[in-house]
Amino acid sequence: MINNFNLDDYALWTALVTPFDQQGNVDYDTLTTLVSEQEAAHNGILLLGSTGEGLALTLKEQQAIVEHVCQLKPSVPLMVAVGGSNLAQQKEWVSYCNQLPIHSYLLGSPLYAKPGAVGQTLWYESLLNESAHPCMLYNVPGRSGVSIPIETIENLKAHPKLWALKEASGNITQFEAYRQAAPNLALYSGDDALMPYFAQAGAKGLVSVAANAWPKQTHEFVKRSLSGQHPNLFVQWTRAINSLFAVANPIPVKVLMHQQGRLSSPLLRPPLTHLELTQTDCITTANDTILSWH
Repeated sequence: MINNFNLDDYALWTALVTPFDQQGNVDYDTLTTLVSEQEAAHNGILLLGSTGEGLALTLKEQQAIVEHVCQLKPSVPLMVAVGGSNLAQQKEWVSYCNQLPIHSYLLGSPLYAKPGAVGQTLWYESLLNESAHPCMLYNVPGRSGVSIPIETIENLKAHPKLWALKEASGNITQFEAYRQAAPNLALYSGDDALMPYFAQAGAKGLVSVAANAWPKQTHEFVKRSLSGQHPNLFVQWTRAINSLFAVANPIPVKVLMHQQGRLSSPLLRPPLTHLELTQTDCITTANDTILSWH
């Protein structure tokens, strides 16, 4: 139990978008509403991940967002993303967040450098040692340029602060290799579309983009996937998820949430822009399909 939350009780974590107003500033009123929606769906909340455009925000904005959400005292656990390429800066960020009422960290692989097993072990071990909370490692070679080696997981699996791994390589074989290397590590799918497959392979849950647009429906889909009750919805789900990744995440989901009337603006921070999504019929159709479930 961590601050009255058992993190393993939360099979769905929403990688929350960061809402901006028409001037490109953080829209804190909308952020408050988004947090309330995830609370109502009983979803854990991840702040400042790639879906939250964390690396495009200033340090002051990052701090203000985390402090704002903490002050709301949501009834679900909070996870904060740690990512970049400068270890000293990331340790400072963890040290800062340790003072706030959060419950976990998502530790990303260092960007651009593409370190091997030894370098990644040193990177993660330093952050785990700095952390006051349980940590989820993040394997996302599509963004970091390199996978977390099995050797690194084996080196770290006994660390008292290592709780989970988010696997977002899109490779079920990689997922199974991690599971064999660290049987006690909680593994989460980082790909919405692959949740049914990962559930069959022993996943504990999902860290989701789709839950921004469909908080309750995604929660129900994860629940059904984990219980093996997904087949009738799987084709619809896959088609809907594909629409959310037609261009770089989180462009489609923010455009959709603007269409839903839940974001005042579809704006993203450069180099991302909503202008990349020139056709919106697919996300509109996906929205109609998923909302028809409830």
